[in-house]
Amino acid sequence: MTKSVWNDGGAGVSIYWAVAETALGSMLLAATDKGICRLSFDENESTLKRRFPNATLLRKGGSLAALIDGAVFAIQNPRQMPQLPLDIGGTDFQMAVWQALLQIAAGETRNYAEIAAAVGKPDAVRAAGSANGANPVSVLIPCHRVIRSDGGLGGYAYGLERKRRLLAWESGQGGLFSV
Repeated sequence: MTKSVWNDGGAGVSIYWAVAETALGSMLLAATDKGICRLSFDENESTLKRRFPNATLLRKGGSLAALIDGAVFAIQNPRQMPQLPLDIGGTDFQMAVWQALLQIAAGETRNYAEIAAAVGKPDAVRAAGSANGANPVSVLIPCHRVIRSDGGLGGYAYGLERKRRLLAWESGQGGLFSV
């Protein structure tokens, strides 16, 4: 989606969506004909309608089954992340932060200051945190790999326990499939 389509709530865009069960719980995946525009946990159609009030929402369809399979594979195999098409929009700064997040290898973490420095804005630590939190495609852009400077987990839109499990799984310490 272009920034204007994102800003206009998805006007004129058809978004296919489904909820699938994963090792991390219920995953909502939504995609346009161009790629995945939303990957989240514990969300549903009403959440999607609030995010894209002007889009046409269609349950399933398109190439959604293959994208869901790819997203589930990405969760279970973070060191072999598939190249899935994304259709996301954000400010130039957000896009730069999200690109920096993609450079963090599975099993590694960075802090917000390191992300701000990586995008050439070392004084924009809070803004880097906000951009990290605005990531529309959790796991595919690994916002969970960003922690506080003191080593604390910080926040995560889908709960610290889920973030803890993701980081443990990616670092080879188990955790993803345990309750």
